[in-house]
Amino acid sequence: MALDLLPVSAPASTVCCSPVTGTTMSAEDADRTARTLKALADPARLRLLSIIAAHDGGEACVCDLTEPVGLSQPTVSHHLKVLTEAGFVTREKRGVWAYFTIVPGAVDELTRHLAGHLSGTATA
Repeated sequence: MALDLLPVSAPASTVCCSPVTGTTMSAEDADRTARTLKALADPARLRLLSIIAAHDGGEACVCDLTEPVGLSQPTVSHHLKVLTEAGFVTREKRGVWAYFTIVPGAVDELTRHLAGHLSGTATA
């Protein structure tokens, strides 16, 4: 009994490829977006953002952030630096203390950016 090992061409109607009709995310944009998402992909950072946002005016002193997350001051400072570099908070030095403020719309902008690319409605 011999097996037929010759490739069988599929009819045109069963071809699996469909054309790209929307704007795709560039490699640079994907790298930048992934770095931003990585800044949020840490429970301590999410808690810090939540704590800052819950303070009056969306601003908190670093002295108010260490104890609630149960981490050392240097670790909290590292997490705040990552959030600052990612554009989610700003830092202002006042005397010996640093105050962190939520950047209005930063999370919303990230959400819109992702939704646009993942729903196929992104614009160039």
